[in-house]
Amino acid sequence: QVQLVESGGGLVQAGGSLRLSCAASGSIVSINAMGWYRQAPGKQRELVASITSRGNPNYQDSVKGRFTIIRDGAKNTVYLQMNSLKPEDTAVYLCNADMTVGSWYERYDYWGQGTQVTVSS
Repeated sequence: QVQLVESGGGLVQAGGSLRLSCAASGSIVSINAMGWYRQAPGKQRELVASITSRGNPNYQDSVKGRFTIIRDGAKNTVYLQMNSLKPEDTAVYLCNADMTVGSWYERYDYWGQGTQVTVSS
């Protein structure tokens, strides 16, 4: 069974920092890309940051210069370091991974359960 387990959310004041972690486990052959999405109440899910298997990052414009996505290939883990947090960053953050799994080398998109990030003003 392949799964993504997230941790690191919480409540922080504006200007503060949080670090999210997402670890993939199970019958993983390879991880093609990993990323973080977020969804605020009443809003659509949006991509925050992603990183390819080669380590090339991509960021949403609103988080550039504040958030950093880091991938540890040896641990099948991706981190999102969030600095200078703003109230508008408040959302449920979800980890996503595009992975090749199992003995049949099938490729699927996986999601974590989500972790709440709340930034108070």
